[in-house]
Amino acid sequence: MNALNVSEYVQALGLQAKAASALMAKADAATKNKALKALARRLRESAAELAPANARDIERATAAGLSAPMVDRLKLTPKVIETVALGCEQLAAMPDVIGEISGMKQQPSGIRVGQMRVPIGVFGMIYESRPNVTIEAASLAIKSGNAAILRGGSEAIESNKALAALVSASLAEAGLPVDAVQLVQTTDREAVGQLIAMPQFVDVIIPRGGKGLIERISRDAKVPVIKHLDGNCHVYVDDSAPLDMALKVVDNAKTQKYSPCNAAEGLLVAASVAELFLPEIGAVFAAKGVEMRCDPAAARILRAEGALHGETGTIVDAVESDWSEEYLAAVISIKVVEGVDEAIAHINRYSSHHTDAIITRDHINAQRFLREVDSASVMVNASTRFADGFEFGLGAEIGISTDKFHARGPVGIEGLTSLKYVVLGQGEIRN
Repeated sequence: MNALNVSEYVQALGLQAKAASALMAKADAATKNKALKALARRLRESAAELAPANARDIERATAAGLSAPMVDRLKLTPKVIETVALGCEQLAAMPDVIGEISGMKQQPSGIRVGQMRVPIGVFGMIYESRPNVTIEAASLAIKSGNAAILRGGSEAIESNKALAALVSASLAEAGLPVDAVQLVQTTDREAVGQLIAMPQFVDVIIPRGGKGLIERISRDAKVPVIKHLDGNCHVYVDDSAPLDMALKVVDNAKTQKYSPCNAAEGLLVAASVAELFLPEIGAVFAAKGVEMRCDPAAARILRAEGALHGETGTIVDAVESDWSEEYLAAVISIKVVEGVDEAIAHINRYSSHHTDAIITRDHINAQRFLREVDSASVMVNASTRFADGFEFGLGAEIGISTDKFHARGPVGIEGLTSLKYVVLGQGEIRN
C-alpha cells in the first residue's frame, strides 16, 4: 500500500467504525452477551485452525532475531486461548452498565438531575506482541457498546487476522455490525499515524506497549490518549509492619514476575525496622539473583558481616536515576526512610503514579498513605502485583492508565464509558 492508499484505507475504517458505534450503543445486554459467548465458543473450537497462523508469526519473529521473551509473548498456547475464552464468558456474566442512571436528585426548580453511563463511541487500540490483546480489546468493546479499530504489532499480524475473523463471525451471529471491531490489516506504520489523527471518527486512543510507542502516540495524537508510560511501583515497610508479612509481600511484589508494569521496582524501609528487615529480604533477593541498588544506609546494613551469607555481590550503590527507574528485571532500588512522611514524599516525587503499597499495622499511617500517595492504585498490606483488571474484578482490562481523567488504574468496562447528564421534568421552565 502506498501512503495515499493507507490514508484512504484507515479513513474507511474510521467511517465504518463510526456507523457501527451508533448501532452498538443501542444494542441490548442479551445481544452483546450472545456475541461474547459465541466468541468464547469459537476460540475453543478454532484452536487447531489458529495454530498455523500463529506458527507463521513465530517462525518469522525467530528468523528476524526477536528476543526469546518477545517470541514467547506471541504464542497462542491452549492455555492462552482458554484464558481469553474464559474472559469473554466472564464479561458476558457481568452486569451491563450501559444506560445506568445514578445520582438522580431533585432540584429546587422541580427538575430531577442525574447521570447516565454511555459508551465512549470509537476507540483505537495500538499494541505490540501479544495477539491475545486482540480478543481482550474486542470483548471489552462489545460489552461496553463501543466500536474499536485495532492495530496490532506487525510481528503478530497473521495471528491477529485469524482472531479478528472469529470476532467478526461472532458479531454477525449475534446480529451486531461486523464493523464494530476492525483490525488494521496492513503493517504499514503510516496506518498508526492516520489512526491517531482522526478526531472525526475516533474518540480515544489506547496504546499498549513499550515506552517508545506510548511516547510517540502521546506526542502525535490529535485525539485523547489513555496511557501509562512507566510502572515504577513501590512497597513501603512501615515502623509497625509485621515483618513476616512484609517479607512475603515484598518478595511477591518483586520476584513473582519481573516484566509486568505492576512489579515493585522500589523498596522503602522505615529506619526503626531496617536493621531487622533488610538482612531478611536481602537474603531472599540474593538467593534469587536480584541486584539491590541501595542508598548508603541500606547498603551499610546489607553489607554487614553475615547479612547475606556472603552474597554481597548483588549490592550496588544507587545513583539518583535509580529512584525513578522502571527496571522490568531482577533489579530493585532500596532506601531507608525515617517514616511514613518521607516514604510518601519519596513516592510522590519519583514514582510513575502507577501502584504503590504500604505494609503496616498502624491504621492512621495506612489511611494517610491511601489519601496522600498520588497513584492510580494504592494498597495496604498487599502485593503491587494485584494491580490488574482481572484481579480487581473488572473481568478484563484494556490497559492501565496513570492519567487523571475518567479512566485511572486498570481500564475495564467503565473505563470505556462516559457519563452524560440527564434531566427529568414535568414542564418546568427557568425563571
